[in-house]
Amino acid sequence: MVLQIPDVLSQEQMARARRMLQTAEWVDGRITAGHQSARAKDNLQVPEGHPVARQLGEMILAELQRNALFVSAALPLKVFPPLFNRYEGGQSFGNHVDNAIRSVAGASTRVRTDLSATLFLTEPDEYDGGELLVEDTFGVHSVKLPAGHLVLYPASSLHHVRPVTRGARLASFFWIQSMLRDDGERTLLFDLDTAIQRLTVDVPAHPAAVQLTAVYHNLLRRWADV
Repeated sequence: MVLQIPDVLSQEQMARARRMLQTAEWVDGRITAGHQSARAKDNLQVPEGHPVARQLGEMILAELQRNALFVSAALPLKVFPPLFNRYEGGQSFGNHVDNAIRSVAGASTRVRTDLSATLFLTEPDEYDGGELLVEDTFGVHSVKLPAGHLVLYPASSLHHVRPVTRGARLASFFWIQSMLRDDGERTLLFDLDTAIQRLTVDVPAHPAAVQLTAVYHNLLRRWADV
């Protein structure tokens, strides 16, 4: 499932993030790439643990906890601390798959990367190129979203970022360990949750909503890995 989640950050939060990133240190993005990805990766990145990355990452994580669409789709168990990258001057990231396990710098925490997330921090008209292309069984999805919007997709997907030929593309990226390893199971539960929410709005107090909610939780209980 490739899902767009709008308005994760407000305009005020976006302005704060842009100001802080202007003062941050930027280094070669290959510092967090695996062996294969490093050969395809050409961008800049704020170092893990940098004060700007920590402060902005905490803001993003707080907003994600309050975002019902994100929680319903990801069913998060752990979220890797958000990182920040920059593409400009023809930089790109060739086709790759994200590492299956990520270790949090300075901690003993490990995160299984069930889902990848990109939160766009620049408006589409500020740069040319820079589309995120994600491959799945339905083809290739091209994603270039407004600032503050996020795309969520399986970390097992082949994906790449097209060269940025004008301006600069800023984004936050991170990974989620879900309570459900399997993307198909997560998609089924997300669809069921969405249908239940629509039913409770369209037909309040319909008894089927209780039955469907029981099915949802019984499937979550059966599939969850916590």
